[in-house]
Amino acid sequence: MRLRGGAAAAVVLVFAVAGCKADTTTGSGGPEETAGAGGSGAALTAAESLTVKGRAPKTGYERERFGTAWADTDSNDCDTRDDILQRDLENVKFTGGHCKVSYGVLESDPYSGKEVTYRRGRSQVDIDHVVALSDAWQKGAKYWDAGKRIALANDPLNLLAVDASTNRSKGDGDTATWLPPNKAYRCTYVAAQVAVKKKYALWVTAAEKSAMEKVLSGCPGQKLPVGGNPTAAPPRFHAD
Repeated sequence: MRLRGGAAAAVVLVFAVAGCKADTTTGSGGPEETAGAGGSGAALTAAESLTVKGRAPKTGYERERFGTAWADTDSNDCDTRDDILQRDLENVKFTGGHCKVSYGVLESDPYSGKEVTYRRGRSQVDIDHVVALSDAWQKGAKYWDAGKRIALANDPLNLLAVDASTNRSKGDGDTATWLPPNKAYRCTYVAAQVAVKKKYALWVTAAEKSAMEKVLSGCPGQKLPVGGNPTAAPPRFHAD
C-alpha cells in the first residue's frame, strides 16, 4: 500500500484472515493505515469504543448543509475533488495548470478491484464520502455548526476515488448495509469508517457497530487511519 498526498510510505501488514485480508493493492491512495496510526488492533478497539444510538430522522438533510461541494478548505488553491484525484490516480494529466485533473488511471479500484480510467467530464470515477454525508447527518452532524460539517465533507480521511458504478450501489449505506464487493479491501474500508466516526464523534447504530466488529475481528491487526484536515473549516466558508 502507498501513502499519497505529497509523501510516500510503505506499510506492510501480514496476517491471515478468512474472507478479509490486508489490502495490498497499489495505485490507489485514500484512507489506509499510516505509519504511527496506532498499534495492532487499533481499528477494532476504536470500533468497540464508538457510542451507540438510534438513527435520527433524515429530516432537514440537504447536501448544501455541508457547504459548497469540494470547497478548498486546505487553501492550496485546488478544489478538494482535484486534490483527491491527484492523490489516488496514476499517470495524472492536467488542464491549464497543476490543479484541474483531466486524465488519470485508478489502477486498482478499492471497491471493485478493477482498473478504471478517469477522463474529465465522464462519470467513471467518483469521489466517495466513506462515511456518507446523509448517514453522518442522522448520527450527529445534524446538530453541528456549519464549520464542522464543511470540514467532514472535505476531509481527505473521509474521501476516496472509486469506480463510479460500484459506488452508486452504496448510496448512504453504513457498514451494516453495504460493504465493498472487493473483499480484500473490507478491513481497510471499515477501519476508515471507524476512524472518521471517532474523529468527528459520530455515533453508530447497534447493527452498524456489530457489523464493524464482525469485519474487524477477522483482521485483528488492522490499524486505524489517522490524519486529514482539522474538524473545523476556516471561518470564510459557509453552509446553507
